[in-house]
Amino acid sequence: MGIITIEKADRLFWLGRYAERVYTTIKEYFAGYDRMIDENESSYTDFCRRINIPNIYTDKEDFLKSYPFNTENPDSILSNLYRAYDNAVVMREEIGTETLSYIQMAIYNMKSARASAAPLIELQKVIDDILAFWGCFDDCVSDAVERSIGKAGRRIERLDLYLRFEMPTEYIRREAARLKDRMPKAQLDYDETQLERILQLVRLDSIPYSKVIELLESLLDV
Repeated sequence: MGIITIEKADRLFWLGRYAERVYTTIKEYFAGYDRMIDENESSYTDFCRRINIPNIYTDKEDFLKSYPFNTENPDSILSNLYRAYDNAVVMREEIGTETLSYIQMAIYNMKSARASAAPLIELQKVIDDILAFWGCFDDCVSDAVERSIGKAGRRIERLDLYLRFEMPTEYIRREAARLKDRMPKAQLDYDETQLERILQLVRLDSIPYSKVIELLESLLDV
């Protein structure tokens, strides 16, 4: 991995994972919000099951308020955003102050959403902040391997969540293909045979979601 230390690789990888976790779970929270309001009030239980977090919520109102914003809940969106921030701060020199600022703006907008009577509007700003973060990350991180490590974390997290939410197969296959392209560039120690197996499984007419998630979780040790 050249001059990139194991600690830096770990920080960049998990920065990518946590930033993507915030982005995708907010989008799914939007979809779940509509389902709970219009269709099934208890659909949050399925949300928790899919992403493998404990259902600690008393009802839909508790979920809608606590899951995004409760920092005492380690599985909340805001808790994951703080983890992204913790990694970004340590890597400020590598990713640049401007890139870090978009994570800071996302935290500000999460707090605004928590205090707002219309939180979905502010949460949309968080999505925009994360997209801007990735644009700046791509522009400001000069080292190609460092960029690829962060993006590998992003791709693994997105594929994991897409599998858990059983997204349309074309989305899953697209993310698996992106991961295949990214991993060699990141120069991480991963099991190439296992990645090929993942690609084979997602091409099946009926994707074995649990099996692919299991393979993805053990693809590399970072």
